[in-house]
Amino acid sequence: MKRLGILLSGRGSNFIAIAEAIRERRLLGAEIAVVLSNGTDAPGLKAAQEMGLPAFAVPSTGRKRAEHDAEMIAQLHQHRVDLVCLAGYMRILTPEFVRAFPNRILNVHPSLLPSFPGLDAQAQALEFGAKVAGCTVHFVDEAVDHGAVIVQRPVPVLDDDTAETLAARILEQEHIAYPEAIARVVSGDFCLSGRQYVHRAGL
Repeated sequence: MKRLGILLSGRGSNFIAIAEAIRERRLLGAEIAVVLSNGTDAPGLKAAQEMGLPAFAVPSTGRKRAEHDAEMIAQLHQHRVDLVCLAGYMRILTPEFVRAFPNRILNVHPSLLPSFPGLDAQAQALEFGAKVAGCTVHFVDEAVDHGAVIVQRPVPVLDDDTAETLAARILEQEHIAYPEAIARVVSGDFCLSGRQYVHRAGL
């Protein structure tokens, strides 16, 4: 059983989707060991506590990034976390954090990477005139929105879409893609070839 550490900053809708997938046995071989937030008032933290999960705030305000990340790493190690899942965690990890969990940190991004990395991906897609948007679950490396892609799900861009309506439809697909990606990773049935995720059945 792989132990997940969930990091979030806000409402934690992807965390809730992961928790529901585990509860409904759509995601096997994984359990949530701890939920951490960099803010004390994150709704996702309260949701985790209501589920009876270990959930703690590690406030980042007014602290040096390296100092905060060191405490986060310590908490994850204390709870014997195998895989770190960023679920709306609005901080860029330090290289030290990434090196503490090599190829064991996942993130979901609201675009089909490598298109539209960074902030406001949905608005970027609309400004570019993209006809297809979507989401990507990927391994985290030391660059932003850069690691090996595990799962992508496309979402058509409608003529009357706003950044908000597009984001809402992409979020629905994130809730499907993230548990699927975790299942693939915890199965161990893959390897990384350079920046590419390769399922072993395809080797």
